[in-house]
Formats: sequence, structure tokens, C-alpha cells
Amino acid sequence: MRNLIAFLSKHSHWLVFLILEVISMVLLVRFNSYQGGVWFTSANALAGQVNTWRSQTEAYFYLEEVNTLLTRRNIELEQQLRHARQQLHSLRKTLPDSVRGLPRDVEHIRLINAKVVDNSVNKPDNLITLDKGSADGVRVNMGVACGTGVVGIVYLTSQHYSIVVPVLNVRSNISCSIVDRGYFGYLHWTGGAADVAYVDDIPRHAKFKKGDEIVTSGYSAVFPPGILVGKVTQIENSADGLSYRLQVKLSTDFGRLRDVCVIDDRSAVERLQLIRAAQDSIRLQKMQ
Repeated sequence: MRNLIAFLSKHSHWLVFLILEVISMVLLVRFNSYQGGVWFTSANALAGQVNTWRSQTEAYFYLEEVNTLLTRRNIELEQQLRHARQQLHSLRKTLPDSVRGLPRDVEHIRLINAKVVDNSVNKPDNLITLDKGSADGVRVNMGVACGTGVVGIVYLTSQHYSIVVPVLNVRSNISCSIVDRGYFGYLHWTGGAADVAYVDDIPRHAKFKKGDEIVTSGYSAVFPPGILVGKVTQIENSADGLSYRLQVKLSTDFGRLRDVCVIDDRSAVERLQLIRAAQDSIRLQKMQ
């Protein structure tokens, strides 16, 4: 015991230093959500691998339920496809020969399949970890969706993992529109229920009703238009009374999220470059 006390007394400055370092790291990851998310997920290869094993185990027990959901979804998609083909066939009959070759709007989009290895739904700043990273073609600011709707936006990538800021994050901000109405606003989550978010800035003259579907607007360089977000469940006035605020029941069940797709929209790179060039040009003009 005396030898131990003597040793600790002799090296007490190193012991104090190590204790302070540990406390600093704990405070950093505890009170800074993004640093904490990076440390415990993609920045930590071991944690990422452990989360992958855990996710695979959980996914095994959900296979029957997932297959049921996929079967129902496939039937719905087949019905929608059949209806779309009938409409397209009718439309082509009314068009002149010179314009019947309609463009393919999805040629510039590639989907990168990924699995969720870590997820949270009960925090104001939830993050999702995927098992695909820069080595698989995932880049920052790519959109992420699943079979039932929007998931979020890629925030950070490592070689084999990536962090996603989901809809269930108070910092999330996604441009959305009301189907067949033409009006758009911005999707926000304010905390609380994991299946409810809000679309703000809908103009007062807009015409819509409860039950209308909300989809991505395509006005940003992240998501293509038409990806399902949810349905309008309640209509409220904004805080200043100048616009509407729509309560939306989200179509994505974040508590059971397993398989997702990262959307590689190659045309988005060109749009982002053009936007940044315009912003730089405006800044230069202001400086002159």
C-alpha cells in the first residue's frame, strides 16, 4: 500500500492530467451532439462494426414483417404503374409524332443501397449511421430515402460509413410541395412525436385540404421532386399570421428504419456549382 501511495504521489501530475483529459472528452461528446455522433459512429471504426453486427441481428427478427410490407408496397406500385402507363398511352395519342419521344427524367439518378446501423428517435438532434461511405460513392449533401418516403440528408462521411441528419432533427430543413396544388414550403421537426413534422411558409392564398400528400419539391439540389414525405393532418396559422403551417404525419417509420437508398443525383453537382458561382459573383459585386 505504501508503495502504491508513493507511486501515485510521485506521478500525481500525470494522473491529474489524464483525469482532466477524460473529463474534457466526456464533456465534448456529451454536450455537442454532432461531435458525439461522429465519435460514437463513423469516426470510430470499431463502434461502426459493432453497430453493423447489432443491426444485422435485429434485422433478422424483422424479416417477416419487412416481407409483408414489401409485398403490400409492390402491389401498390404495380397498380400505380399500370395507371401511369394507361395515362401515358392516352397522352401519346394526342401528341404529334415529333414530340412523342418523351425524355427519361431519371437517367441522371443513381441509387446507392445502404443499411441503417445506428439510429435514434428520442433526441432533438437525432442522427442516423449508414454502412456505406465515400468508398461506395456517398457524398455530403446527398438525399436519403426509403421505400416509404424521405429519410434525411448526408451530413458527414468516412470511407465506409456515413452520418445522416434525418427529418427527426431540429436542424433539418427540406423543401416540400403539396401534390397537385403547386404550393411549396419547408419541412421542420420540432421534437416530440417521431411521426409528426410541420411544413411552414405555405402562402395564405393556397388551396389545399387535410389528407393532401406532401412530397419533395425538387427546388433544392438534394432531392428530386415527388418523393413522399407524408399527409396533411392539421392546418394552423403561422406565428405571424402571414402564412399557413401544416401538420404532417410522416410516411417514414423511423423507429423501424433498416434499408435505405442514398440518392446520387449527378445533375445536382452541376446545379450546386452554378449556385455557388452565382453567390460568389454577387459577393464580388458587393465588394466592388
